[in-house]
Amino acid sequence: MKKTRILFIDRDGTIVREPLDEQVDSFVKLEFMPGVFSNLNFIRKHTDFKFVMVSNQDGLGTASFPEEDFWPVHYFIIKALENEGISFDEQLIDRHFPEDGATTRKPETGLVSKYMDDPEIDIANSYVIGDRESDAQFAKNIGCKCLILDDNQMTWAKIAELLFAGERTAMVHRKTKETDVTVKLCLDGSGKSDISTGIGFFDHMLEQISHHGNIDLTVHTIGDLHVDEHHTIEDTAIVLGECLLEALGDKRGIERYGFCLPMDDSLCQVVLDFGGRPWLMWDADFKREKIGEMPTEMFFHFFKSLSDAAKMNLNIKAEGQNEHHKIEGIFKAFARSITISLRQRECYSIINHLLRLRNMIIILQSLHYLDSQWLVASSHNRSHCKYSNQRCPLFPEEHPYQCVARISMHLYTPLCLHSSGQSSKDSHQRREHSDTAV
Repeated sequence: MKKTRILFIDRDGTIVREPLDEQVDSFVKLEFMPGVFSNLNFIRKHTDFKFVMVSNQDGLGTASFPEEDFWPVHYFIIKALENEGISFDEQLIDRHFPEDGATTRKPETGLVSKYMDDPEIDIANSYVIGDRESDAQFAKNIGCKCLILDDNQMTWAKIAELLFAGERTAMVHRKTKETDVTVKLCLDGSGKSDISTGIGFFDHMLEQISHHGNIDLTVHTIGDLHVDEHHTIEDTAIVLGECLLEALGDKRGIERYGFCLPMDDSLCQVVLDFGGRPWLMWDADFKREKIGEMPTEMFFHFFKSLSDAAKMNLNIKAEGQNEHHKIEGIFKAFARSITISLRQRECYSIINHLLRLRNMIIILQSLHYLDSQWLVASSHNRSHCKYSNQRCPLFPEEHPYQCVARISMHLYTPLCLHSSGQSSKDSHQRREHSDTAV
């Protein structure tokens, strides 16, 4: 049975902006973080995470922070989120000052100990989402992962993408009688590499994969080079392929396909498909026995072992006069092909754009309806109006003149929040929530 994963979500600085005095104790200070509604809604609908709010509210209930200042704002925050399909399974609030040394105050774990002790909870694959170093320490103390909001690097949109598609990192270690290979990679990296195989030209080629594929790649191989290069190259390819396969996870939303590029006199084409059916088509001949210390016959063997381990269909073709240019072009084209094929951002973007488009259409339809129906109705006695049985597309249960406030509220909320899968019952509940909030 699959274990439950949890998002431990901070409030101030994460869901709402934290004011300079670090107390959201009035509606004047209340401001939601950019993208929090649309992206939390997306995470809630498209992932299986349980939502738990964990917040430090220093001195809540004391003269410095009266409860009557805190709770109205807090309930408004919760209700606003609920109105957009974002509900918390539990809210955990600690009232202590830092100097109290309480075990329930983040980064201590007293508030969430029951989740840590529950064998049905997948703590290792749960996350803390926050905005401070103390939140990162909190995640470390729990034994889970963390995502720390930053205006430039880690936004709510980025968090939604990572939680939807996975972090796409992996590490694989393989030890045999001939070799000891460790490969670590991040598919959404910046091209940093740390590569050591004992074969200089091979290191250089693997660096091309990292640099041109924007993959953070670590490869450490100890092999029987005193015999020959075969085992070192083959086993490195196998482990790299296994690492790619693990990092891809369920391959949700990836593009899957190809690239080609010229390099001086050579033209190299690499087309691949991570569809799960391994195959290698190789059309590249080399006249030299070695390039650097790497036998040219091992280029085919490297990509064959890699395609088998990564379960990818790989088609490679190269032409040209300079042997170095041909093989380096192949590795660069392979890296670019990986970059294209592993894109998964578009899936998330398209979903949100479609939701925006759909709801814009609904709102425009509703506004047109008001213009053609409600305004006419308003010029007559409403009780005898011929349009009294007409209904607005956005709020079909309501009389036309009851729709104005509703549509106004929708125009002030993110359009992507109104999901096409909502039932009339859900819509009714959402309207009740809106009434309460207003």
